[in-house]
Amino acid sequence: MRYRRKSVRLIGALAAGALAAGLAVGCSSQNQVPSIGYAVDAVIATYNGGTTLGASSGSASVFSRVLTGFFYTGPDGQPVADTDVGTAKEVPGESQTIQYRLNPDGVYSDGVKTSCDDLVLAWSARSGRFTKPGDRGQVPLFDAADTAGYADIERVECQPGSKDATVVFRPGRHYLPWRTLFAAGELMPAHVAARVANVPNVVTALQSGDPGAIQRLADFWNSGWSLGSGSLEAARFPASGPYRIESFSAKDGLVLVANERWWGNKPQTGRIVVFPKTADIKSKVADNAVGVVDVGAGSVKDLNLDGFSAQSVPGRGAEQLVLGTGGVFGSADARRAFALCVPRQALFDKLGKAKDAPKTGLGTAPLNSRIQQQDSIFYGASTGAAEKYRGADVPAATAALAAARTPDITVRVGYLRPDERRTQTVTMIAEACKPAGITVVDAGAPDFGPAQLTEGKVDAVLASTASRPGPAGSLTGTAATSALRAGSGLDFGRFGNGRYDAITDQLVGDDNSSLTLNLLTEAENLLWAEMPSIPLFVTPRTIAFGNGMQNGVAAPNQAGTGWNMDRWVLKR
Repeated sequence: MRYRRKSVRLIGALAAGALAAGLAVGCSSQNQVPSIGYAVDAVIATYNGGTTLGASSGSASVFSRVLTGFFYTGPDGQPVADTDVGTAKEVPGESQTIQYRLNPDGVYSDGVKTSCDDLVLAWSARSGRFTKPGDRGQVPLFDAADTAGYADIERVECQPGSKDATVVFRPGRHYLPWRTLFAAGELMPAHVAARVANVPNVVTALQSGDPGAIQRLADFWNSGWSLGSGSLEAARFPASGPYRIESFSAKDGLVLVANERWWGNKPQTGRIVVFPKTADIKSKVADNAVGVVDVGAGSVKDLNLDGFSAQSVPGRGAEQLVLGTGGVFGSADARRAFALCVPRQALFDKLGKAKDAPKTGLGTAPLNSRIQQQDSIFYGASTGAAEKYRGADVPAATAALAAARTPDITVRVGYLRPDERRTQTVTMIAEACKPAGITVVDAGAPDFGPAQLTEGKVDAVLASTASRPGPAGSLTGTAATSALRAGSGLDFGRFGNGRYDAITDQLVGDDNSSLTLNLLTEAENLLWAEMPSIPLFVTPRTIAFGNGMQNGVAAPNQAGTGWNMDRWVLKR
């Protein structure tokens, strides 16, 4: 891509400390490998990264070069403009206004042009504006992971089929991280939704408020792009990026091939096979089927990376226990009791240290925040409330349980198996908490999903940011913040606090440093008091490139190291 070629050189240089692939330059006797295997511990469950399922399984780390957007997450966790897709710029107006222009050459792999219809669908689905009656009041029609930024938009001006859109925010609202909107992995093909939902076009249906049409669109948006074990209906999955889906199965993985209609620079390797967490990654690596590995450090037992250039680096995700707010954790006292016995320091010392972490900042100590990065300038000054929760404080935990009037509780901790590091994490927590009268049960399972917390099948989820099993986190922290907001799809523990929601609204609208520090400190104090989750450490990532790989640049964040897979070249 024109922009990408330039940005890859710049970003590769910036990320070299994290790991820029080894990147042996091929000798003249070497031949380029036509297909590269990519092992990543995300779960391939849906094409739609904007749904709760898509965001919590990690769709963006698989499909960001299949479904492109105006921005993508770069290797340091920052939003980067993708000008092959189009341009987005803030323009003067009474309210915050962003002007989007799609590339005139932009076309899906099925031959349908990209259009502002896609933005209207994304905004409508993610805004929370369409609701229906539920057991506890109105609930969203669209199962969106979060509404961050989209809920602040008043309107999207779009003529059906046009390449231009103007996004106008509500009066009095200013959304600083607007570059996270309409991003890679989340901008879905509106024409497919319209066809399957039997709607002439999504713009007219959504603007007119036609309830029947909107319900059909929501039903499809929620589940119509799911990727199950059955055959793939290719017409539902057109691509807007350099790769498109050829096939998907649990045995053979996700096969991506070059999109013949892609208008940017063609992929340097014509075929990428993605092996997700549910695959036998150890065997795939042993069978020489993998050229790039991006997994949680220590998660794959006895993983042999001979023949790879590998490093263990701190990621942008937060390894944490997401707690329910009902059942055994119906009181904050009970949640605090559990936090007091969880051995956070010991867990970091044994399981959380990335071998190649920097001397200061990211990954150098237990994580004391759910919503900030350790290398943030505000982190140290705002997280003092965490100090009493270094862990393994049995007397304090026992006293907190007594205050909760629950002297003995059983905590079921769920996570996606197999995962050796998380299995060890649960074992260490169980040993530390037993003397305090807290019995910890390992509820990890191969089919585990974080929705089991909402359903009451477990009491805590062990995962990274947004309850993802694999690549997670970003510099903007949108998913981390949203996962604790009332009504968010990612709020699996059903935590709700009006003051926290108000604080996070202010944080995305004002960049005054003094106000930011004050708000963050208040938020951190509130969260450590209410304890909706327990941060453990920055999730360490093992990222490895096979010998002979070129142009690989590690991305230990929500995008995963496949963020630039269209530039990969493997020579053997």
